[in-house]
Amino acid sequence: MADDLKVFRTWSSRFALRIIWALQLKGLEYETIYEDLSQKSPLLLQYNPTYKKVPVLVHNEKPISESLVILEYIEETWKQNPLLPEDPYERAKARFWAKFVDEKLLESVANVLVTEGKEQEEAVPRAKENLKYIEEELKGNKFFGGATIGFTDIALGWTAYWLPIIEEVTGIKLIEADTFPRISEWMQNFCDVPVIKANWPPYDKMVTKIQGTREKCLAPK
Repeated sequence: MADDLKVFRTWSSRFALRIIWALQLKGLEYETIYEDLSQKSPLLLQYNPTYKKVPVLVHNEKPISESLVILEYIEETWKQNPLLPEDPYERAKARFWAKFVDEKLLESVANVLVTEGKEQEEAVPRAKENLKYIEEELKGNKFFGGATIGFTDIALGWTAYWLPIIEEVTGIKLIEADTFPRISEWMQNFCDVPVIKANWPPYDKMVTKIQGTREKCLAPK
């Protein structure tokens, strides 16, 4: 039986984009269902009753949620074009850095976006400190796994598009080529991959959305 794959996503979700990239890098066909999170569909609530959010991958009517969990499922189910290395230690490292991205880097970058004044001044060095860990881990490789995109690249991929937008919206430069040369080069290499480039959300629309997020967070309570 042919695989029946559906992806529940929104147009702007960086987490859902991870799933799109992985499926396309694996050469898999799938159906996309776009959700309006202000009016969630009965199907989304059926497939993800616990968190009620995207992304959700539905494989032959079996739902899987949470983007890193979905990536693991895709990797274990379809072996072609592997995203994780064969060596157990290297696989563990890839998972570690993916978790670091979600638990440390994402929050620190978001804090730069949604704060101002002294609070923002304190948030910037914390974000740069986390970016420094990423810079050191690249070790001069084209991608985190070497010559091709892998698990960690997909987890971190949002930064290649969202960070420049956050810089534009806040007027704060987080990635300087002389300070973070490896990340700067990685961002360019990542964005040059056709599967990646073809799936970015519209830039102007994304700027408007992120600007709106900042204004909402800074509005008087």
